[in-house]
Amino acid sequence: MKKNHILLVEDNPDDELLAMRALKKNNILNEVRVARDGAEALDYLEGLAEEETLPELILLDLQLPKVSGLEVLKAIRDNPRTQLLPVVILTSSDEEKDLVSSYQLGANSYIRKPVDFSQFVEAVQQLGIYWLVLNLTPPNK
Repeated sequence: MKKNHILLVEDNPDDELLAMRALKKNNILNEVRVARDGAEALDYLEGLAEEETLPELILLDLQLPKVSGLEVLKAIRDNPRTQLLPVVILTSSDEEKDLVSSYQLGANSYIRKPVDFSQFVEAVQQLGIYWLVLNLTPPNK
């Protein structure tokens, strides 16, 4: 069995680096696997063998090339194996329609990326404490 990991779906290299730095700064030790577009995220999830552990948490950007974050979320929720995975939307979008659509499609949380790094670190700390420590999820493989 692999150690529980986080799947970060992020196409912007700067935002990926910020997320990785914020996770490290907050001592979140889970391995982070990165998908740089929506198609890569879906391929990764579909390619996990039955005995492989699913991600503990998915951090999903909405504005992705190839397959949008909303389409990725819909596919996750439509798949019986992944439908219960915690998915946190982590996006710079301030569009109300994105917020509403995310929750309609089954997002567990919606976080707007702060512009300031210290605010981003604090947001990731709170996210890590809640989703990786306090929150209980159904067992997954």
